[in-house]
Amino acid sequence: MSQDKETIVVLNTTLGSVKIKLYNETVKHKENFLKLAQEGQYNGLLFHRVIKEFMAQGGDVTSKDAPIGKHLGAGDLGYTVEAEFVYPQYFHKRGGCGCRTYRR
Repeated sequence: MSQDKETIVVLNTTLGSVKIKLYNETVKHKENFLKLAQEGQYNGLLFHRVIKEFMAQGGDVTSKDAPIGKHLGAGDLGYTVEAEFVYPQYFHKRGGCGCRTYRR
């Protein structure tokens, strides 16, 4: 794949689809996201924390088929990906998608 080519993934939810652009400048996170998506890791995960007009948080691997009332948000895959901050080009802004699988 050319480094200039954009990678767009589509996240299908029960409320519609979301397009996510993965940046070439964050190689490790891009590769990790694509690997997990291809393995089906994100299939069936819940958005366990939603704040209207602000954010939706998901990714807890224990949220698949979680019973009502189960505390969610602490499940992980057992590894981290090295931080790849590209500031000021990419930063937190409306419509951004973040990943917490990093170490500083």
